[in-house]
Amino acid sequence: MSRLGYDGIVAALPVTIPYERYSTHAAHWWLGRALGALIRQSGVAKADVDGLCVSSFTLAPDTAVGLVQHLGMSPRWLDHIPMGGASGVAALRRAARAVQAGDANIVACIAGDTNHVDSFRNTVSQFSRFAQDAVYPYGAGGPNASFALLTTNYMRTTGATREDFGKLCVAQRDNALRYPHALMKKPLTLAQYLDARVITDPIHLFDCVMPCAGADAFLVMREAQARTLNLPYARILSTIERHNAWIDDPIQTRGGWTMDIDELYSQAGAAPADMDFLQAYDDYPVINLMQIEDLGFCAKGAAPAFIRDNTFTVDGSFPFNTNGGQLSVGQAGAAGGYLGMVEALRQLTGTAGGTQVADARIGMVSGFGMINYDRGLCTAAAILARSDA
Repeated sequence: MSRLGYDGIVAALPVTIPYERYSTHAAHWWLGRALGALIRQSGVAKADVDGLCVSSFTLAPDTAVGLVQHLGMSPRWLDHIPMGGASGVAALRRAARAVQAGDANIVACIAGDTNHVDSFRNTVSQFSRFAQDAVYPYGAGGPNASFALLTTNYMRTTGATREDFGKLCVAQRDNALRYPHALMKKPLTLAQYLDARVITDPIHLFDCVMPCAGADAFLVMREAQARTLNLPYARILSTIERHNAWIDDPIQTRGGWTMDIDELYSQAGAAPADMDFLQAYDDYPVINLMQIEDLGFCAKGAAPAFIRDNTFTVDGSFPFNTNGGQLSVGQAGAAGGYLGMVEALRQLTGTAGGTQVADARIGMVSGFGMINYDRGLCTAAAILARSDA
């Protein structure tokens, strides 16, 4: 049975609350600022936002239902999405279906986290029961060891080199220098990337995201509503989502995208060559290469050659993570899963400023989240189009 499309449902008003390296504010404060920005810039009353979708790690012990009291809201549709880097696409999917079904008229999708001095250590030490029982007690707390394992295996099986990873990281830094909210403000050379200190071999300093505080958000509504509000918007052509895919693989070499990729493109009536950009979740470079393969931009195992044959800046042959991605903007917790989504919406509404890809008409956002020791559990992707495309 084929799934319904998203005709008449749109995403609008991408908002970023500027990131900070550390913050004394709670996650509630960051999420509240994101909601406030959506309300002010859209011109709608808070009471008219009747749907809310929330992603946050440091909101605990509260969840979305506790947050609504802090925000003074009474939504008739509410969701809390604890999917890390897949949260942005997952929020878009759920919010779109809620509007389509009439369960809500306007859904605010918000993600944000704080970063106190100890926030990141506390998050990774309690990230999952798997982390608590099977990883952290043995000195491998946090994702660095897991991604070192995945990176080592990927390099061994594909012939990828640190120079390949570095080319992407350098390009993303170039993009970030054009993005006002990026925390990384200095250019990065390939030599600096290669010479950076080892974190967990083969991962070095610039292979890792920098934890920070911040929030990102967007609205989902009917196309007619966006026009009434005079809001630029992007159309939702197709989406996919998959969890704990390929469970018999001894180590992750492919993500859940590969189980549904044909449906993603067929529902959109598009092909990989039609994409004007790709915004991919990038907590470590190896996942960038895996997504490029699994999303159909090259054959499996061929991403290293694809990297060597293309350029990835805003004006390159394959515009990639045009705001710099998490590797150069920073990772504001669960907001990292929204970073690519808000950038895609800016691209397709012509509001990306210095990172604008010329004549961007259609693009893809990909999410990846919730790493356990040997794999990430959540994958998702969406194809979006400019309103007139």
